[in-house]
Amino acid sequence: MMKTRYKLFFFLLLTLLTACTTNGRYQHANDSTPSRLPNQAELKDATPRAEAFSRGGNKNYQVRGINYQVLSNAQNFEEIGTASWYGKKFHGHLTSNGEIYDMYAMSAAHKNLPLPTYLKVTNIANNKSVIVRVNDRGPFHQKRIIDLSYSAAYKLDMLKTGTATVKITSITNFNKATPHQKPLAVNIKKAVTNNKLNLPLTKKYIQVFATSKLELAKKTAFSLSKKHSQTVNYPEENKIYRIQIGPISDIAVMNELLLELKQGSYPNAYLRSL
Repeated sequence: MMKTRYKLFFFLLLTLLTACTTNGRYQHANDSTPSRLPNQAELKDATPRAEAFSRGGNKNYQVRGINYQVLSNAQNFEEIGTASWYGKKFHGHLTSNGEIYDMYAMSAAHKNLPLPTYLKVTNIANNKSVIVRVNDRGPFHQKRIIDLSYSAAYKLDMLKTGTATVKITSITNFNKATPHQKPLAVNIKKAVTNNKLNLPLTKKYIQVFATSKLELAKKTAFSLSKKHSQTVNYPEENKIYRIQIGPISDIAVMNELLLELKQGSYPNAYLRSL
């Protein structure tokens, strides 16, 4: 009888551990396209500048039994191959160097380049190019050389196909002038309303978690607001209350707060743009 109980206990424990493992770190099982397109501000190239290599993400590593070696520098690096992109599933989660992935930023993932590295990426099919900052590892898919953010993929006009043949070139000479950004085309007469320019702006929030219990939403919102001195709301949609901190205009403050939440009681917290 005792042996039967022990067997049942270990079976239940194994089932629980398996369920936890299957759940994973992401809220979305599959990657997908966000609900809106990038605005003009989010389509600006990354600005190359001298940066110290990140503490995280720059050691040799292994994924799925394959060893990857991180280069000591990106000097004179060029590569031609297939680019893909990653979006909503990974948005708001940690990158390999400990930053927060923003699918609307001009960023990218590469298996071997040091973090961060600036790259010029050119779509060979249409000659469109973009400058991105590499802050993540991947793609761990056969024959793909780089994973681009949603905004970068949009600018290269590769969203319909999902992948594109690209040439990537490292940017390491920061004294050399980089291509100037084209100014935003704004019709001043039409855009000025109450002395403000109606530019396509979005507000960024941190979604902490969601619940169907109103009292829990209220209690959590009050606690988070008091602890972090931020505005916290809990909008309801289909009887689900989404606890959201923000809007937060300071990106550094937002990233620091999100990291604190994820390392604390809310590992599934993520960024939202509304």
